[in-house]
Order: sequence, then structure tokens, then C-alpha cells
Amino acid sequence: MSNQSGNIQQSSGLAGAIANFFNFDALGTDLPTEILAGATTFVTMAYILIVNPAILSEAVFLNGSGDLFGELVMATGISAAIATLIMGLYAKLPFALAPGMGINAFFAFSVVLGMGVDWRVALAAVFIEGIIFIILTLTNVRNKIVAAIPDAVKHATTAGIGLFIAYIALKGAGIVAPSEATLTTLGNLRSPQAAMTLLGLGITAFLFSRRVTGALLWGIIGTALLAWLFGVAPWPEGVVAIPAAPTHLFGQAFVGIGELFRLNFLEMVSIVFVFLFVDLFDTIGTLTGLGSKAGYINNEGAFPGVEKAFMADAVGTTAGSILGTSTVTTYIESASGISEGGRSGFTAVVAAAFFLVALLFIPLFSGIPAFATAPALIMVGVMMMSGARAIDWEDPAAAIAAFLTIIMMPLAYSIAEGLAMGLIAYPLVKAFQGKARETTIGMWILAAIFILRYIFVAGG
Repeated sequence: MSNQSGNIQQSSGLAGAIANFFNFDALGTDLPTEILAGATTFVTMAYILIVNPAILSEAVFLNGSGDLFGELVMATGISAAIATLIMGLYAKLPFALAPGMGINAFFAFSVVLGMGVDWRVALAAVFIEGIIFIILTLTNVRNKIVAAIPDAVKHATTAGIGLFIAYIALKGAGIVAPSEATLTTLGNLRSPQAAMTLLGLGITAFLFSRRVTGALLWGIIGTALLAWLFGVAPWPEGVVAIPAAPTHLFGQAFVGIGELFRLNFLEMVSIVFVFLFVDLFDTIGTLTGLGSKAGYINNEGAFPGVEKAFMADAVGTTAGSILGTSTVTTYIESASGISEGGRSGFTAVVAAAFFLVALLFIPLFSGIPAFATAPALIMVGVMMMSGARAIDWEDPAAAIAAFLTIIMMPLAYSIAEGLAMGLIAYPLVKAFQGKARETTIGMWILAAIFILRYIFVAGG
């Protein structure tokens, strides 16, 4: 009896310590609420444990596509857990982080497969981007870079990445196929993979429209289960196993640093800049939205302590590159946990713990066919298109720059080309309008960098 009583007191003492550390009383929350919020956040973004390795394994492999899938799951889960834990313990905010969607596609399809850059060199670029992000956060230079980017291009970047992701998913599932006459055309919808993807898209869209928590994850699981049942894909060889360390990935960023500096200078700068740009503005947009939803933004529009959140993002990216994955960023899916009442960093701590536990199920993840992730990618594209609403389509400069940014990402099969077109177009059209005073020196510098890149690197 005394032991039981002692355990209760110890538990109560631990709960009290957690409550005091995370300031539960001031935030109007409690331990059960924070645990539920953390679990909810994890469920809504757990799809990244499948989708990120599925995308990266197309470009990151030793002998053939997919042979490092298990290690990429490990790298994804561990990097997500580290960054989310830092967000919870250091920034004390209820936001979760993981390798970002869109930037992973840029890493795999634009840099490695498109430009022919070795994946180790691409990891080195991500590592350098993370270090730069840390320096920018410490010195507050970040604000000056933000001011140099037109708002139209910022919003268009989100929408363009959404289209790019959806196009990759449709192409991978066979719903969109190559054509000599029209470059792309409708694929064979009667093929097992295409038909199963469309069925999965219907399931995911239903769950998403009904606002079911974890709709993307359940859509992936449902599509995979149907594929297994109908024999479209083989059943997983197992469910639970002790995960293997990412030995072929860990530290490869350092191996690639030497090769990175052997690239053409403008090409190297372009790669690092795009990683930095997308991470920077994706994080800014996400933190602003989440901070507003959680009530952290004050009457002056400021978000006290946001620099700590940026630091968590920057350190997460740096650690993720060393582990072997692309840029780590804050996830908008954290809003689901906030909606459940999560207000403190303990929500993030709980989500981080779930990421680590999930790594025991790598055999199950490995058995999920790539086309089963296509519905989730398409729905991610749907959500990312919301950025287009904030663009001033009545302003020719904003409209032209935004349109070029959005349309060139999927058509050029490159996030970098879309960004380049938008950043070049905006100040030029403003000058054509006789409104050059509405631009900044920073805008012209960015435009000049990309113009020089086309002249000396990508001119044909």
C-alpha cells in the first residue's frame, strides 16, 4: 500500500514538474489535453514516414531505387523526433517538424535526378543550408531576406510546389503518361495501379472532406490494404522489427561537401539558395499560421519567441542532413493538435515520442506500394494551392510573376526554375509599369543572380 501511495505521489510530482516547466496554468491547458494533442498531431503527419522515403528513395540508393527505403524511414523518423523535441523543450511551442514536402521532391527530382548531382552532394547542400539558416537566425539577417522577396512569389511558391507534387504523384501512378505528340496525356486508367490510385483518392477525399483526423494517413493505409487484398501489391514481409541504423546515410553529407564545391559556383549557389529559400518561407508561413491559430501573435502582429522556433527548424535541418534526409521544416498539420487544445511544448514532446515508437514498424512501411502514397500527395497539392488566394491578381507584376512561378514548377519539373522565373519577372514588370520605386535593391540582386545562372549554367 505504501509503495502504491509512493508511486502516486511520484507520478503526481512528475506531472507537476511537467506542468510547471511548460507553464500549463498560464496557457490554460493540462497534461491529458497535451498528450491527446501530441498524438493527434502525430497521426495527421505520420504519412511523412512513408511518403518522404518513397520520394527520396527514387534518387537516394546504392544499387537500385528503393534499396535504402528502410534507412530513409529511420532518417525521417529520427530527424523529425530531434527537431520536434527541440521545438518542444527549447521553443516550448506545440509544433511538430519533419522533412518537408515539396523540398524533398526538389531534392530528389530536380537536384539529383534532374541535374545529375550525386545524392551525397545534395545532402551536403542541405547541411550548408541548415548552417546558413542558423547564422541568419542568430544575426536576424533573415528579416532582410524576407523583405527582398515579393509577396506574390512567396504565395505562388506554395501553390507551385503543390502542383509539382500532384503532377509527380499522377505520373508515378500512371494516371498521367508520356506522349510524343503532346508530351503528356491521360494514362491507362484500367491499369491496376492507376485504378487503385483513383480508388484511394476517392477514399482520401471522402475522409478529408469529412475532416477525419489523420485523413492522409488513413488514405494511404486504406489504399495499401486494398492493393494487398486484390493482389495488386505483395503483402508486407513483417510488421514489427528492430530497426537498422541508417549506416549508409549517416554522415554522407560530409562526404559530399568536397564534391559540392567542385560544382560550377553559380550552380552550387543556386542549389543551396533554393533549399534555403523554400525552407525559410515555408517556415515563416507555417509559423505565422500556427501562431495565429494558437493565439501566440499579439495585437501588434508580433510572435514573441518565434526566433526559437526558427532555431529549432534550422538545427533540425542540419541534423537531418547528417542523418541522410532532405530539409526539415515545421508542419502545418500541427494545427490539428492545436485544435485539440495543445498549447505548450509538451504537445511537441509527445509527438516526438510517437515518431520514435513508429520506427519499430519499418517492415510494414516498406510493404506499402509507392502508388498508395499518390492520393496523399495529390491531397497535399490541394492544400498547398490555398497560397494562390493571397496573390493580388489585379497587379500585373504580381500576377505575371506568380503565374510563371506556379506554372513553371510542374512544366519544367523543377521548383528552382519556377522560383527563378518569378523572381526575375516581378522587378522587371514593375519597371515596365513605371513603378520601379516599389521594388528593392534586394529584389534586383536576386533577379540578377538567377539571370546570371541562366546565362552561365542553364542557358540551354
